[in-house]
Amino acid sequence: MATLYTAAEAAEHATQWRRLLSAGAAAVTPITIRSWARRGHLKAVGLNGRGHPLYAHVDVARAEAATRSRALRLVGIPQTRP
Repeated sequence: MATLYTAAEAAEHATQWRRLLSAGAAAVTPITIRSWARRGHLKAVGLNGRGHPLYAHVDVARAEAATRSRALRLVGIPQTRP
């Protein structure tokens, strides 16, 4: 079974991934996760017991990767290409 996260949990994990690439400068908030969902970057795969959307680990990672370049640019970190 896939690991599922609430917006707050997804934000915590996406922040960890992004900070690995940005020397700790960039963060992802629960509002950002909800924005990704609203904009179609991230799809909820279910609801928790309180009716809050749940997001799959792999989908959060994909959404973070899809939005990373712009986010890092906005905080002044140039994106390098391998």
